[in-house]
Amino acid sequence: MFDAARFVRETIAEFTGRAAPHAVDSALRDGPLYVMGRNPEAAALIARHPVAGIVNDFAAPGSTWNGTPEVRTEDVPRGATVINASTSISPISARRRLEAIPEARILAYADLTRDPASDLPLPAFVAEAREAFAAHTARWSAVRARLADAESIRIFDTLVAYRLTADIALMEGFRVALRDQYFEPFAAPAAGAVFVDCGGFDGDTTEEFVRRHPDYARVHLFEPSAENHAAAQARLAGVRDIRFVPLGVSDTAGRLAFSSDAGSASAVSDEGSSFIDVTTLDAAVEEPVSFVKMDLEGWEIPALKGAAGHIAADRPILAIAVYHRASDFWEIPEYVLSLGVDYDLHLRHYTEGWSETVMYFVPKKA
Repeated sequence: MFDAARFVRETIAEFTGRAAPHAVDSALRDGPLYVMGRNPEAAALIARHPVAGIVNDFAAPGSTWNGTPEVRTEDVPRGATVINASTSISPISARRRLEAIPEARILAYADLTRDPASDLPLPAFVAEAREAFAAHTARWSAVRARLADAESIRIFDTLVAYRLTADIALMEGFRVALRDQYFEPFAAPAAGAVFVDCGGFDGDTTEEFVRRHPDYARVHLFEPSAENHAAAQARLAGVRDIRFVPLGVSDTAGRLAFSSDAGSASAVSDEGSSFIDVTTLDAAVEEPVSFVKMDLEGWEIPALKGAAGHIAADRPILAIAVYHRASDFWEIPEYVLSLGVDYDLHLRHYTEGWSETVMYFVPKKA
């Protein structure tokens, strides 16, 4: 019997009890200090310690971030201390690039938080996960028990451990595989599929869908950002049977505040500077659907509620992002399973960090 509470306790205790590679006061004092990553963790480091540069191989010459110069990896001086603050997409690849710096001392941001002398906060996703998983062990343990294959359970346990610690060593077996996201052999639709792309961004997922499943019947692409919507239309110009819908999806029709300046991470937000019109899938799509993908930056449950009729009646394959909050791991499957469809659950992950986890709901064969 899997003991979720014990898993949380032992995972945190093992990580925090492990000796840090270098004492924080030494690592942050000796030699020039650099950080890779542009995120709240990097900002916290800059606010507390003198950082000579942000390592960013894609920055324009002379650029700065939070008042700190951005430099290329090859410009980091020999013997520098470099803190790898990358956590969401490619922390393993980032570490490998940093290891090419001669005589550099490479530390992960999470290593610094283990030292009792550290004044650095935990990464936000770790602090959230520790609270959420400890408070809801029965719920995420129940979802874990519903997973249909051993690989899903392995991925689930690894991701929970990573979210509890930010220990990038746990992610060694993963790779950035964004083209494969939402598409797995066990979740392949039959010929003549009707695909619904919720959060269609610039059309990249729909483009991959039609490449993999050329015998599809139709695609309904929902994208509320005018800029992203135009990019999707341009990208998919000439592709047959694509219905472009310039709306978001939710549990009711209406208008919502929206943060539209974050590219693929644009999302419904109370602090959004613009507004979007939204609809429900049940109202906007009149034909039966075969496959629904959702990556809505945390708005998946309202969107699923607006698709409850299609889910119950059509039993479509669902590929739903479950990484935006720790609670997504149990709240999303709890809601979907409450609709009465007998689904097999699978979990797959498509980066080296905490982002881009997809739960697949595949209807059981009658």
